[in-house]
Amino acid sequence: MDTIENLIIAIVKPLISQPDHLTIKIQDTPEYLEYHLDLDTSDIGRIIGKKGRTIMAIRSIVYSVPVQGKKVRLVIDEK
Repeated sequence: MDTIENLIIAIVKPLISQPDHLTIKIQDTPEYLEYHLDLDTSDIGRIIGKKGRTIMAIRSIVYSVPVQGKKVRLVIDEK
């Protein structure tokens, strides 16, 4: 779990203008291991990208990390 969180931080921090506001909350559900990104509202568009391409690329990298028994899900929390 810690490896995935570090991977998300390594990918997302250089893309945002307010890296101090980045927090990741992990929610363990029966089927998924959900990583909730809490960002500054001005950075949400930077992470989503044009037509969602940036978040799709981030998700494909994160989802390729093997996790035993559960699927990984990356969620952007909106305020």
